[in-house]
Amino acid sequence: MRLLIVSDTWEPRVSGVATCLRALVDELQALGHEVRVLSPQDFHALPCPGYPEIALVWDLWRVADKIRAFAPDAVHLAAEGPLGWVARCWLQREGLVFSTAIHTRFAEFTQARWPLTPLSWGYAWLRVFHRPSAAVLVSTVRMQSEFARLGFAHLRLWRKGVDLRQFRPRLEPQGEGGPVFLYVGRLAPEKNLEAFLDLDLPGDKQVVGDGPLRAELERRYPRVHFLGYQRGEALAEAYRRASVLVFPSRSDTLGLVMLEALACGTPVAAFPVAGPLDVLRQGVSGVMDEDLRRACLQALSLDRHACLAEAQRQSWRASALEFLAHQPRLDGRPCLSVKPHGVERSIP
Repeated sequence: MRLLIVSDTWEPRVSGVATCLRALVDELQALGHEVRVLSPQDFHALPCPGYPEIALVWDLWRVADKIRAFAPDAVHLAAEGPLGWVARCWLQREGLVFSTAIHTRFAEFTQARWPLTPLSWGYAWLRVFHRPSAAVLVSTVRMQSEFARLGFAHLRLWRKGVDLRQFRPRLEPQGEGGPVFLYVGRLAPEKNLEAFLDLDLPGDKQVVGDGPLRAELERRYPRVHFLGYQRGEALAEAYRRASVLVFPSRSDTLGLVMLEALACGTPVAAFPVAGPLDVLRQGVSGVMDEDLRRACLQALSLDRHACLAEAQRQSWRASALEFLAHQPRLDGRPCLSVKPHGVERSIP
C-alpha cells in the first residue's frame, strides 16, 4: 500500500508527535508498505513568530500537486496545521476519503498562550477540521470517551508504543548522591513546567528539551540543569540516570516521555489527569497526586523492575498494526481486513 501522511510536525523538530510518526513510518516500511510524509520540509517555510520551532508553509498551493504526484492509496492527516487544512479541503472537494488524528489538546494549547481564548472556540475549530474524517484516531480510551462527549464522531483507538531497543534499563543502584528529578519535553507554556521547577525537592533537577520559554526559565531557575535537546543514547542515558521523571503537564493527550522513562526503569510523578491516568499504574510505575511534591517523593521508592515490566506491554509494531486497521483507502474501502482479536491480513 502507498500511504501518504500529511503533517505540519516532522523531523528535524523534536516532539512527541514527530517521535510517534517516525516510529510509525519505520514500522509500516518494515511491513512492506510505501510511506511518504508530506511536511514543511517539502515546501518553502518560515519560522513561526514567537515559536521558531514551528514552520509555517507559505506555498500551500503546491499541496494538491504533491499528493497527486505520489498517487497514494490512502492519506492520513496527522496534524491540524496549515498543511493539514489545505490537504483536507482538497481531499474533501475531490470526494476522497481520509483519516485524521488528535495528537494534542489544541484548545488547551491555545488557551495556554492566549489566556482570554475560550476553550469552546478551540474545540469548535477541532470539530470542523475532523468532521469529514472517516476515522479520527486518538491515543487512549479516556480520550475516546471525552472527545465523544465533546461532539466528535468516527473516533478510533490508536495506542502508541515505545522503542524498547533504544530505551533500555540499568536496574542496578544509581550510586551515591542525591536523587535526580528529570523533566523531558518542550519548554512551552502549556507544559506547566513551573509546577515542577518551583518544588522544594532534594537532590538535582534536570530539564531535557528546548522551546520558547528556555531563556526565561534559565534566568529564573539558575540551580536547575538545562541540558537542551537530547537524542538517541544520550536521551536514554538521561532517563536511566534519573531517579524520577516528573510530568507536570495537565493538558497532554498521552505523554510518550512517560513510556520512554518506564522502559529505562524510571518511575514517574504526575498529576492525576488524562495522560498519566492512561499510562501509569498508581503505586507501581508512578505516583499521581494533586500535590506534585508528594508524588515526586513517593515515586522515589517505586520498584524500577516493575516500571520496566509496565513499558514492555507496549510496542510500536502493535501500534502500527492498529493504525493500519483504521485506514480507509481513498475510495472508501478498508486497507486491512480486521478480526475481533487483531489484524488478519493486508488487502493487496
